[in-house]
Order: sequence, then structure tokens, then C-alpha cells
Amino acid sequence: MSEVAKREENRAPTERRERRMDALLPPVDIYEEDNALHLIADMPGVQRDTLSIEVNDNVLSLEGEVALEVPEGLTSIYAEVRAQRFARRFTLSHEIDMDAIQASIDQGVVHLILPKKETHRPRRIDVKPA
Repeated sequence: MSEVAKREENRAPTERRERRMDALLPPVDIYEEDNALHLIADMPGVQRDTLSIEVNDNVLSLEGEVALEVPEGLTSIYAEVRAQRFARRFTLSHEIDMDAIQASIDQGVVHLILPKKETHRPRRIDVKPA
């Protein structure tokens, strides 16, 4: 058994589990257009059914898990690749319409559209002749 495996084997089971499931910060890009913000998060391996997106008190939370099965006949004593948890939180501006947020996922890339409230969108003022 390798030295790393021996050290991990000597840890208490809960300590091993907690270390394995420390949340990773997914890299995020944020873009702005007149009517909305677009948030794109890279969460490789995360599937739609293990993705959680919530807004609570203007805090947007993204969480996702990857839990690949251990090959038959093997016992996991240390896992960094086989189990991952992603988590990221953002405080949203009062300009965002919380009820109109849309989300999609494609091959582990999460795309959120955060529409701006009508009152915070740029608008053109029509000038009439005097």
C-alpha cells in the first residue's frame, strides 16, 4: 500500500469523507447585456439531476455533485477524481428579477440568464418637437 493510501486509511471514516467532499469553486464567467446578466459556470461531470440552483435573500447558490461509482471489487480509501462537489455563491443586485432567472446545463457547463428588472433596463427617451 502506498504512503498516501496508508495515511488515508488511518483517518477516521468521517474525516476521509469530509476531505473527499470538500467543495471546489467552479470557474465562472459573467457577461452583461442591456436586459440581463449571463453567468456561465464550468462544473465538469455534473448532471442536471445533481445540480441545485437556489436564490435566497438575494444570494444565488450553485451546487453540483459528481459521484462516479467505485469499480466492482475495489474499496475506495482516497478519492479526488471519483467524487467531487462544486459550490459557488453570489450576492445579486436589486436590479435582478429573481423570479425570471433561467438556467440550463450542457456537458457540465451551466448557463444562467439573470434578467434585469424593467425599471433597471436602459431605455430610449423619445424627444418630441416643442
